[in-house]
Amino acid sequence: MKIANYELFEIETGSFALDGGSMFGIVPKTFWEKTNPPDEKNRIELAARCLLAIGNGKIILIDSGNGEKYNSKRQEIFKFNNSQFSLERSLNKLNISADDITDLILTHLHFDHCGGNTKIENGNIIPTFKNAIYHVQRNHWDWANDLQVRDAKSFLKENFEIINSNSQLNFIDGEKEIFPNINLIISNGHTTSLQLPLISDAKSSLLFCADLMPTISHLPLTYGMAFDLRPLEIVEEKKKIFTRAAKEKWILFSEHDPIVKSISIKEVENNFAIDEINNFE
Repeated sequence: MKIANYELFEIETGSFALDGGSMFGIVPKTFWEKTNPPDEKNRIELAARCLLAIGNGKIILIDSGNGEKYNSKRQEIFKFNNSQFSLERSLNKLNISADDITDLILTHLHFDHCGGNTKIENGNIIPTFKNAIYHVQRNHWDWANDLQVRDAKSFLKENFEIINSNSQLNFIDGEKEIFPNINLIISNGHTTSLQLPLISDAKSSLLFCADLMPTISHLPLTYGMAFDLRPLEIVEEKKKIFTRAAKEKWILFSEHDPIVKSISIKEVENNFAIDEINNFE
C-alpha cells in the first residue's frame, strides 16, 4: 500500500493471548465468543501487528510487538507464539534489518506494544534498533514511570529504560505532524497520552488504531476493555475519531485482531459498522 510518499507494510511479530473477559469488559461473553473464541483458560488469540512506513528518507516502524525476552512464567500466562512470525523475520522478508530502522513511533509503552524495543545480547538488555530514534509522548512517559498508576504492571522498564539512558528517546508534546503526512492523534481513554499515527494524502488515509480499537470486534462504541483507564472517555474518543474516519473513508489498521488487518467503516444508527474488510490490500 502507498500513501503520500510512503510504502506501507504490515509487520507480523507473532501472537499472544489475553483473558477474553478482560478484553471485552462489560460485554457479555455470549456476544464476544462468537467472533473471538476463547481457549480452555478463557484467553482469546491476539496478533501483535506493527506497521512499517518507508519514504522521505526514513524507515519508520510503528510499535514493536511483544519481543522475545519473556520467561517461562510469562510464556505460560500470555501464550506468546513466535513460531510462525517474528519481528526480525518479517523485516528480513522485506530485506530490512533492525539496523536500517531510523525511527520508531510508539503508540504507548504497554509491554505488548513495545517489547520488541529491546533484546538480550550476552546477558545484557540492549536496544534492538541501535540507529533509531524512539518517539513517545512526554506525558505518557511520565505516566509509565509512575508505579502508582492503575496500569503499572503493563509497563516493563526492560522495554524502554535503556532507550532513554542511551539517548535514543524523543519526547513529543501533544498532537503534531511528526513527519511529512504523518500526524499524531492523542487518545486518553485506554491510557494517558496514547498516540495514534494517521498517514494521509489527498486521496487516502490510514489510522493505526492501537488500543483505541484493538480488534475489529471492538468497533462498536461501547465495546471496550477492562484495561481501559477511562472507559467513558474512550467512548467519546471513538465517536469523534470514527465519525471522521467514516466520512473521509479512512483505512483503520488493527494491531491485535488475529485475522483481519484493516477495515473501512460506515456510520449506522449512531454507531459504526464495517463497510469493507480490505485486509491491507
